[in-house]
Amino acid sequence: METIRILVFSDTHLQIFGMQRAIELHRDVQRVIHLGDCTQDIDDMKALYPDRAFYAVHGNCDLFSNYPSEDSLVVAGRKIVFAHGHLLQVKYGLQKLKKHARQEGADIMLYGHTHVAHTEYDDGLYIMNPGSLSQPRRGRPSYGIIDILEHGIVTNVAVL
Repeated sequence: METIRILVFSDTHLQIFGMQRAIELHRDVQRVIHLGDCTQDIDDMKALYPDRAFYAVHGNCDLFSNYPSEDSLVVAGRKIVFAHGHLLQVKYGLQKLKKHARQEGADIMLYGHTHVAHTEYDDGLYIMNPGSLSQPRRGRPSYGIIDILEHGIVTNVAVL
């Protein structure tokens, strides 16, 4: 099995230039996930990169979005569950998010909302918040990279 790479964005808030730059840096990436705030940005990316598969959920700022509040996909036998995080109260800790991820049978749980990049491995569960490309609360603008390999998973946060 070859490595499958997925880009993850969150909280872009109508600043699509960082998304474009990241996608151009990773031209081989075929899957992109947006974790909400602003889903209009993912619609713009779909128009610019019609050869890629885009997935998105709405965030607390996406009042009129048609995207769901949570979604999942299976890639190479690994279940990825993703949500913006506001409904799982991630600003108050990750206990509720972890419990939900395990109930859903997730291998990887993605969330945004806090604008703070975070990766963690917790007893078989990979957790990632890619931070924010437009309004990071700590550090520089960032996005997430998931590599699914034959023998494991690697989650990383990249800065622009």
